[in-house]
Amino acid sequence: MKRRLALAGLAIALALGGSAVLPLKASAQDAAADSGKRKVRTKTRPIYPPIAMQMNISGRVKIEATISAEGRVVNTRVVGGSPFLVNAALDAIKDWRFEPAPKESTETFEFEFSRSGAQNDSTGP
Repeated sequence: MKRRLALAGLAIALALGGSAVLPLKASAQDAAADSGKRKVRTKTRPIYPPIAMQMNISGRVKIEATISAEGRVVNTRVVGGSPFLVNAALDAIKDWRFEPAPKESTETFEFEFSRSGAQNDSTGP
C-alpha cells in the first residue's frame, strides 16, 4: 500500500513538473567547525517539498559536495535519501558559499526533513 502511494505521489510530482514551491518554516543548524571542514559563509535553507508534506514523507538526505578553492559548490552526489526530498536538498546546497581554501575539498552533508521543518546538519568527510 505504501509503495502504491509513493508511486502515485511520484506521478503527481512529475505531472506538476516538480516545480511547486511552498515556503515552510525551516531552520538551518550551524555545525561546529571541525578541523578539515570548510567554514560555511552563507547557507540556503531547503524548502520542504509540498508533495512530501502532503504524503507525510520525512527523513534524511545525504549529499556529498565538492567545494572549489574559491568556496563554491561545483559538484554534488546524492548518497541517500527519499527521491521526494533530494531535489530540495540539492537546490539548497548549490547556493551555499564556503570560506576559500588552498585547494578543492569534498564533504558530506545531511539534511533532515520533518513536519516541523527542513534542517541541515553537516557531517565531515
